[in-house]
Amino acid sequence: MNAQTIADGIYQRYLARTATSRRRDEEAQQVLPGGDTRIATYYAPYPTYMVRGSGCTLYDADGGQYIDFLNNYTSLIHGHAHPAIVEVAADQVMRGTVFGAAAEPQIQLARMLTERVPSIDLIRFANSGTEATMMAMRTARAFTNRNVIVKIDGGYHGSHDFAEVSVYPDTTSNRLPEPHVEGRGVPRSVLNEIMVAPFNDLAGLELILSQHAAVIAAVILEPMPNAGGMVPPQPGYLAGVRRLCDQYGVLLIFDEIVTFRLHSAGMQAIAGVQPDLTALGKIIGGGFPVGAFGGKREIMSQYDPRHPQFIMHTGTFNGNNMTMSAGIAALEHLPQSAIDRVNALGDRLRDGITAAFHTAGIAGQALGFGSLMQVHWTNQPIPAPREAALAARSAGRLQELLHLELLNRGVHIGPRGIICTSTAMTDADITFALDQFAAALATLRPYVAEMAPHLLLNPAP
Repeated sequence: MNAQTIADGIYQRYLARTATSRRRDEEAQQVLPGGDTRIATYYAPYPTYMVRGSGCTLYDADGGQYIDFLNNYTSLIHGHAHPAIVEVAADQVMRGTVFGAAAEPQIQLARMLTERVPSIDLIRFANSGTEATMMAMRTARAFTNRNVIVKIDGGYHGSHDFAEVSVYPDTTSNRLPEPHVEGRGVPRSVLNEIMVAPFNDLAGLELILSQHAAVIAAVILEPMPNAGGMVPPQPGYLAGVRRLCDQYGVLLIFDEIVTFRLHSAGMQAIAGVQPDLTALGKIIGGGFPVGAFGGKREIMSQYDPRHPQFIMHTGTFNGNNMTMSAGIAALEHLPQSAIDRVNALGDRLRDGITAAFHTAGIAGQALGFGSLMQVHWTNQPIPAPREAALAARSAGRLQELLHLELLNRGVHIGPRGIICTSTAMTDADITFALDQFAAALATLRPYVAEMAPHLLLNPAP
């Protein structure tokens, strides 16, 4: 069986299962450019339309059923329709969703977060991770009276202009990454205020800080880059970043929008590193739109309206009662013991996926930490997003085909290979997923042999 036959077979099985989704996509394209308002949910030939979620299971418009290992891109730590969150949300709907006035639930969720995270004395709420990182950057600029932010090459911090720099890493330079804007519409002027450093490279960061500290307000990074491939920090790296920021007098911002699920106090607790500011989102909203940013009292006090030079920050739905109430319920049902169990499920899944690649005789691995991981088509070390991007390029269409074949087999992951576990899952769900991974890789092995023979392992199984 040749490669084209294998690819066609995967596509034909997908098309046969999802006729209703195809019709929905055709309807959507009449009123939405590309058929959606979120590029991450698009994939060819068209996305599956999900109509219901319960626990760790999704149901599509054609009656298909999937174990959900995407969880709305890591935001649903409890899976779908957790009973306690549903009860609280239903009650809040009956009492009013948002009042345009001070909201009591804000106090409780803020207290829960400040008690969990030692680096956060004061916190403010927004409606998305994009807003959270945007405001964290603004906070750092105001506090230091400097304009430049240093970000990580291949790091993703949302869709505001200052974040849309070098999201796709520089794969051509052997020195410091060359900053670039991501796509049309982002003004090149942002490159005057953003510098880019390689991940897991303290020497590269120090070179930038030593030369430009006088104009740098902060360094922002995800403790483990999400869009950059779930590349874990090397031992001592995050502590080294903290040391360099202190040495050169700049603030440190951790974007824990994704990694907060790894520990009750975030990945910063695992690393033993306290940033000056932290951006949060995803799991803290209980399935509703949310963002938050917080940090040291002296920094966050700039938002006090009684402050002589307070920073303006508002938003129609900031801290709305629906999100705050759902977030409280989500965190109440997420003690450290629950996080430990979800991380253990993730460890088993990640190790099992890597083993499945080896058994299939294909170079590949799942990289990450705890409940978070991403599939990579290489068995070589991946120290930074640059190497993750090179591996993805080398794999050609393999990740696209793996994604569709897993959907055909009832496993829902991110198109680029992002995977996460939830409290709704059991060991049986992990076993099911690993069985389907093994079967999907066996299906793809002849395709690999023809189209990407450099990924075959020797000896073959």
